[in-house]
Amino acid sequence: MIELIPAIDIIDGQCVRLTKGDYSSKTVYSSQPAEMAAEFERLGMKRLHVVDLDGAKSRHIVNTDALRRIAESTSMVIDFGGGIKSDDDIEQAFDHGASMVTVGSVAVSDPARFVGWLRRYGSDRIILGADVRNGMISINGWREDSVLPLLPFLKDYVEQGVSNVLCTEISHDGTLTGPAFDLYSEVMASFPDLHLIASGGVSSAEDILELDRRGIPSVVFGKAYYEGRIDLTKLI
Repeated sequence: MIELIPAIDIIDGQCVRLTKGDYSSKTVYSSQPAEMAAEFERLGMKRLHVVDLDGAKSRHIVNTDALRRIAESTSMVIDFGGGIKSDDDIEQAFDHGASMVTVGSVAVSDPARFVGWLRRYGSDRIILGADVRNGMISINGWREDSVLPLLPFLKDYVEQGVSNVLCTEISHDGTLTGPAFDLYSEVMASFPDLHLIASGGVSSAEDILELDRRGIPSVVFGKAYYEGRIDLTKLI
């Protein structure tokens, strides 16, 4: 069965959601991310995706205190992303409670550093972030588009040993219009052994079930839960 991964996105220490990565579209759902994390754990979740949106924008980790409080409040496996650009950033993430980190921009701007982290920490702790807009990889909090097409980008890193990929179709993210089903199916067809985490656009339990039917290993969801569109107890 598909792995369910709730998301907590953080700005100014608060749990928020954006639409298509637009910071001006921010909606605050909780002032206490740690309490939200504990709620997800009570509902049976085993893993949590935490995004430091301030970090993604400023290009270095910002919300380490929020990460620490979440880690202290739950026993969930936390994967953390947003602003991880340096050795100090990645060490801070692990030191403050992350079990895994999601790295995207560095994989584009500094491949040698990314591969070095992959070798040092292992493929089970490094998730390749592949954020996509118009078929191209986007970086730095989705504010810059690269000239790298998705599938060749993934192929290069799969050959380097990447086994976990978080793929977000930016045009779907936060829209509650449904995931990019065909995109994720194409990725799985190209890399059948990849542990793909689909992200963006989930609007209902049916969307998650459809991803499951298509053989997608994991899904990240957030807004659909916060807006009351998903009953996790029934879904589990």
